[in-house]
Amino acid sequence: MSQVDALDLDTLTPYLEANVPGLKGPLQAEKFAGGQSNPTFKLTSATGTYVLRRQPPGKLLKSAHAVDREFRVLHALANSDVPVARVFHLCEDPGILGSLFYVMEYCDGNVYWGAALPEARDNAQRGRMYQEMNRVLAALHSVDITAVGLADYGKPGNYFSRQYDRWQTQYQASELEPIDAMNKLIAALPGLMPEDDGRVSLVHGDYRLDNLMWSKDNERIIAVLDWELSTLGHPFADLAYQCMQLRLPTSQSRTAMSGLLGLDAASLGIPTEKEYVAAYCERMNLPGITNWPFYVAFSFFRLAAIVQGVAKRASQGNASNKQAAAAGRMVEPLASLGLACLEEL
Repeated sequence: MSQVDALDLDTLTPYLEANVPGLKGPLQAEKFAGGQSNPTFKLTSATGTYVLRRQPPGKLLKSAHAVDREFRVLHALANSDVPVARVFHLCEDPGILGSLFYVMEYCDGNVYWGAALPEARDNAQRGRMYQEMNRVLAALHSVDITAVGLADYGKPGNYFSRQYDRWQTQYQASELEPIDAMNKLIAALPGLMPEDDGRVSLVHGDYRLDNLMWSKDNERIIAVLDWELSTLGHPFADLAYQCMQLRLPTSQSRTAMSGLLGLDAASLGIPTEKEYVAAYCERMNLPGITNWPFYVAFSFFRLAAIVQGVAKRASQGNASNKQAAAAGRMVEPLASLGLACLEEL
């Protein structure tokens, strides 16, 4: 069994007994299905259940798999209006497991993948779930970053310009073969980028349905998961990223985001993209959002770059998810959807 799939429990158990108050072995570890970035394990001990999230082994792209940043932001949000899991310990010594990792509480809830939310009790609940996602996103963007100690959590300057530079560079470092649509999208975005409006908030970076854990009755979000890409940035990036998902095809796969393309959202009780954006603007006291298609197109570009990184890791044999090699086939359609968004400008 590879290092991606297993933990050295003989080393881990005494280490956690010494560093996580109240934890006592023996330990059992089970890797969670899904996810393609940081391997995540359910730890069952004699005194309770925990979650361990680690960097994958092997050579990593610069600034990728930042579990230490995840730990920091989860700790900072512990007493905020944003629901997050409690964190207990960050191990920055790669000598313990071969890479950095942290331990947090195990939250017992529901996680869903399909944007149509067939698991909802009825249309009314489905609509409430979308409003709950909207509410939590607005709460996240309303966090006082200075008060929670995250004023230095990101760099100053135009967020979209910085993100463009980052993901273009990482895409090129991960490229396995030229993809025409992606190259066209990369070339088009800089000339359409809006002027920096100075808006800055904590952003999740991957705010989507399967990174949200719901209460057993599906009425509230009990934990926002996977903060690896969080930083200080522009809140419209998170909003557009979630709305991007609604433009994707439906899928039953847990290796791909599943959207609403081809479905009648209204017949399911789901707000339209326009209604969802309007609800967010009302919560944030905004008159509206100009240049909206750019933000959605940018989200497609960014996701395509992330997916290409997953495919690159798969080619090197150190991807967290065994189906990650298929991710490379998503890059071209994602880039094409991004180009289509730009035609709306």
